[in-house]
Amino acid sequence: MANLNKVMLIGRLTRDPEVFMFANGGKVAKFGFAVNTNKRKNPQTGQLEDDPIFLDVEAFNRGEFGKKADLVEQYLRKGNQAYIEGHLRLDQWTA
Repeated sequence: MANLNKVMLIGRLTRDPEVFMFANGGKVAKFGFAVNTNKRKNPQTGQLEDDPIFLDVEAFNRGEFGKKADLVEQYLRKGNQAYIEGHLRLDQWTA
């Protein structure tokens, strides 16, 4: 059976991208991203409210044609709406 790990999101940046360079010349842009899911009813007010999901996103420059980190650095800022397509990687740690 085949496996698939693909994600397509539309949301807004929650913070400006931070760009880091690697010793080998590579680059990564890290930023926060929020996607609103279904609205939910607030039990106290009875009003519908957004139920956002907050994500940490990393965009890399990979090879000659992979310049995603450069594009993020050049065009995206906090509050901008963006479409992101990629794959999920779950980071886990213990405190």
